[in-house]
This record gives sequence, C-alpha cells and structure tokens, in this order.
Amino acid sequence: MLNNNSYLDKLNWKKTEGIIPTIIQDHLSNQVLMHGYMTKEALLKTEKEGLVTFYSRTKKRLWTKGETSGNFLKVININMDCDFDALLIFVNPIGKTCHLNKYSCFSLHKSYLNFIYQLEKIIENRKKSHIKNSYTSLLYNSGTKRIAQKVGEEAIETILAAMKKDSNEIINESSDLIYHLLVLLHDQNLNFNLVIENLKKRKMKKL
Repeated sequence: MLNNNSYLDKLNWKKTEGIIPTIIQDHLSNQVLMHGYMTKEALLKTEKEGLVTFYSRTKKRLWTKGETSGNFLKVININMDCDFDALLIFVNPIGKTCHLNKYSCFSLHKSYLNFIYQLEKIIENRKKSHIKNSYTSLLYNSGTKRIAQKVGEEAIETILAAMKKDSNEIINESSDLIYHLLVLLHDQNLNFNLVIENLKKRKMKKL
C-alpha cells in the first residue's frame, strides 16, 4: 500500500488532468474486477481508510465502492505503472463488485488459478452451510481425522494409477487428491494461495 504522500507526487496528475485511471484486481484470483478513476483526494481517502474510493465523473464527487451496496473493496496493495499515469489496486472484494450483481464487471478469464479460487469458494461455503446431500458438507461433519484419511487414500490411489501407467486414472485420482487436499486446507482455515506463496518463497535452485 502507499505509505506517504511522496507517491502522490510521483503520479503524473498534469498529464491525466487530475484524474488517474484505476484498475481493480482480486488479489487471490487475479481477476480484474472493475475500472474507475481517482483524484488525489480519492487516493488519500483510499489509503487512509483501506477501502477503495473513486471520483465519480458524473456525480462530481468522491464515492467509496460499497457505500450503498455494502460490497466494499478492501485494499491489499496499490501500484503505479511505469509512466506514473495509472493505478493498479489489488483488493479483497466483499460481495460482488459489479452493479449487475456479478463478481466482476468484465467477462471472467478462465485461468487454472481462477478455477481453483472458485472451487475454494464453493468448498468454504459448504464448510459453513452444511448443505444436505453435499459430499463436502458430509466430509466436514465427519471431522478432521476423516478428511485427512481421505487425502491419504487418494494419494495412494494416485500412486497406484501411476504404477499402472493409466493416464485417465492418474488424472481422475489426481483430481480427487487435489479436491480433498483443498477440503483439508479449509478445514484448517488455510487456502491454496498460501501454498502458492510458500512455493514462491522457496529457492528455485533447490527444485
């Protein structure tokens, strides 16, 4: 996040006539959520309160995203581009960003990471809601020991599939393994993003 006013001085406010275009991106899924504009006042308010605040060119005033809907954008990190005339803000979205009640104002980019993110949201929902006839809810009701056992079972089945050199079975068993691992992570109040961050911290020369 921006920590002092020196960043404001680096932005080329003259080139943009006092209004900086701003892209909002989900810090977990990397999905672009929306586009807006900021003045110096909007940027200062965003940094101070930790919630994205834009400048409305139609209403001619500052507006904090979610001030009416409750769908706020909690700031994780703010970045400037190389020309200092645009901002990229990574956020934790609370609720759906788009005014049409959609997750994003843009069409979703169906990346692998984004799919994992959406799958985790479903798993977390099942953990909290305990939906009847849901296998995921049944696992959570069974407790940590059973969930951990399933991870072990699926790992063994994946190994056996590899020993048989059965490509289709390897894919199926690997899918089961990853799914149950995600369930276990959320059982421990963790998520796959933390695993990715940990992998990034490891030195590549050790791989």
